[in-house]
Amino acid sequence: MIDPVAARLLQDFKHGSPLIGCRYDPSGRYLFVSAQDNSIQRYDLLTGRKTALVGHDSWVRGMAMCSGDPERSLEVVRDFRRRRLQAAAIGSVGLLRAVPAAPPLTLVSGDYHGKLIWWNANDDAPKPQREVDAHGGWVRAVAISPDGKTLASCGNDHLVKLWNLADGKHLKTLEGHESHVYNVAFHPDGKHLVSGDLKGVVKDWDLTTGKAVRDFDAKLFAKYDPTFMADIGGIRSMAFDEKGTTLACAGITNVTNAFAGVGNPMILLFDWKEGKPTQLKPKDVFQGTAWGVGFHPAGYVIAAGGGQQGRVWIWKDAENIATVTVPVNSRDLSLHPDGTTLAVACSDGAARVYTMLPGPVTAGPKKK
Repeated sequence: MIDPVAARLLQDFKHGSPLIGCRYDPSGRYLFVSAQDNSIQRYDLLTGRKTALVGHDSWVRGMAMCSGDPERSLEVVRDFRRRRLQAAAIGSVGLLRAVPAAPPLTLVSGDYHGKLIWWNANDDAPKPQREVDAHGGWVRAVAISPDGKTLASCGNDHLVKLWNLADGKHLKTLEGHESHVYNVAFHPDGKHLVSGDLKGVVKDWDLTTGKAVRDFDAKLFAKYDPTFMADIGGIRSMAFDEKGTTLACAGITNVTNAFAGVGNPMILLFDWKEGKPTQLKPKDVFQGTAWGVGFHPAGYVIAAGGGQQGRVWIWKDAENIATVTVPVNSRDLSLHPDGTTLAVACSDGAARVYTMLPGPVTAGPKKK
């Protein structure tokens, strides 16, 4: 049984450069992290093996993945979970190493220089397969449609762009934002895309027409600081629940100092049909930003944030029922496909994995 209230550190994967982002792959075998040394690191959760993906010339924040065989990926997830529980019970990692290979996996990553790179992420030593100059300025985020055919990207040029995932061909540009676009997410129905910008404007795009049909008001995430003459805020993370009835947005509010990023983390939940927001705030007094948010299948909203330290917050029915203290700034969050663990990317170069399974923690595989 999943118990997010008891979430605790399971293992950490260390890298020599501060981390920016993290993503589990759809099969749950790999954890991918991006770092300030311009690399992406792949950690094999079965063996602990670390593999570098080198090809970007600047920082990577946006990463999205798509399995070549989604049904097979789900089988691997289930098999992985079963074997992991058995291995924990008998204290052996041999059962984990016997898990079959996952199906082909496409990873697309976007960097500070506006470039998108395609990778065959299951390769023994992944190399760039395709490079596209996508945006003028930082690619802030990327997302892949539910059918695995379309890639969405957004950036500092105020644009959202759609691409054919199979060949990288540009399909459409969505114009309408008046500031840096920080995030994109596909609605589970595949007919809509949402994008959120620096000034707290969230647009709902009809993908049939390419037109914005409405805006969600997330301006609580935006502030102009006259002292430093700078805007601060933005939609730092976006996620839909499985049915597409709720959209979660993460960021910073109550900003008093733009230069130092002094403010409070917050999650806004938007009712997809009505567009009405609900605020989720941590119980503890914390200065910083909510950098990642996701929905757990059991009905929890989970977010990670950072300031002088890091936090993971867990809400159920709008109540902050649990808080996990992370020793350093947490810059991103990813939930494992089987719902048993969550990962955070940290400023000290560690990807920390927390288990939500009850019982004692059993050491993971030796890290290489």
